[in-house]
Formats: sequence, structure tokens, C-alpha cells
Amino acid sequence: MAQDNRISMPSGFGGLMRFDEEFKSRFMITPAHVIAFVIAIIAFRVFLGFWFG
Repeated sequence: MAQDNRISMPSGFGGLMRFDEEFKSRFMITPAHVIAFVIAIIAFRVFLGFWFG
């Protein structure tokens, strides 16, 4: 008979850990803020290209 040599690893948290309950910060950055910041950087870069280009 074939031996069963599988290793059983401990399971994770299964999505039960919520990081927003773990740590509170002064700066609450949402994904919308990140997208707006990236768009602002791109617009600034395009503006510099027209101004100095």
C-alpha cells in the first residue's frame, strides 16, 4: 500500500482578522485618495511637459 506522507500545515485566520480594528492612524487614506493623488501627479507631469517642452 502507498504511504500517506502529506504534511498538515496549520490553517490561517480564514479572513477573520480585520486590520482596521487592529490599528488606528491619524491619517486615514482611502483607495479614492490614492487614485486622486496618482491622477494629480500625472496631470502635473503633463503640465510640465507642455510648459517646458
